[in-house]
Amino acid sequence: MNNETVLQDYIHFCENLSPDNTGRFGDFYTPDAYFKDPFNEVRGHDAIIAIFDHMFRKVDVPRFVITRSLLQEDEAFLLWDFQFYFKGKHASIQRIRGSTHLKFSPRHRIEYHRDYWDAAEELYEKLPLLGGFMRWLKRIANK
Repeated sequence: MNNETVLQDYIHFCENLSPDNTGRFGDFYTPDAYFKDPFNEVRGHDAIIAIFDHMFRKVDVPRFVITRSLLQEDEAFLLWDFQFYFKGKHASIQRIRGSTHLKFSPRHRIEYHRDYWDAAEELYEKLPLLGGFMRWLKRIANK
């Protein structure tokens, strides 16, 4: 196994993530792996799995589409689109565009995972009540 093979397997796993296979994060991550996104900062398999289990409870039909990947030695960078529907509202698909920085251990497992995306623009502005307020704040800040 090498980092390229692990990365390709991981991309396939992410693009096919389901409530039935979130436990497989342990196949890719070191036991004490660090994970951070705009809402979470955790360590370890159980905590990482809990984040994705929570995602499946809070949104409908979530799906990651990896649009680009770059690997250099023990670090990788992924560009992705996260597609989902708000719970019970399938009128329009929602998209969050973001990126992930991964670092691999010497044993070719992910030991560091950091997601970057703009929660205000990509999520808060799309919420019914909060969205109007966030767009107003953005207009004020841009003046």
